[in-house]
Amino acid sequence: MNILIINGPNLNLLGKRDVSKYGKLSLNDIEEKLKREFPSAGFTFFQSNHEGEIIDKIQNSESDFNAIVINPGGYAHTSVAIRDALAEVKLFKIEVHLSNLSKRENFRQNLITASACDGYISGFKEESYSAAVHLIEKYLNVKG
Repeated sequence: MNILIINGPNLNLLGKRDVSKYGKLSLNDIEEKLKREFPSAGFTFFQSNHEGEIIDKIQNSESDFNAIVINPGGYAHTSVAIRDALAEVKLFKIEVHLSNLSKRENFRQNLITASACDGYISGFKEESYSAAVHLIEKYLNVKG
């Protein structure tokens, strides 16, 4: 199983940002953690601060991947374009957020991109990614 992990703007700063919200691990640490926890899965990690690059990655994902885990960062609340790209891709998709968005600012309560995914996970820091991969494995094994 090949899983594309997409990370949006400012997630390249993980490990340096507010650890109470985002945890202590960097994106590289999260990647290594997932590889250890799910040795039978193949992962491709992609991070960009640029909306168009994220859209291109989503649009080109179907031929190489079985599922997408996306943390769109701030684009979750603003990007109709990323939402539309996700809606067109016929892969299993889970949106993740490191922080608990329900405890954050009001503008973070509107998740535009999550509605184009099969589900979303919020508030478990790096474990949000692990939970998403676990659910993808379970769903894809059940569905065949």
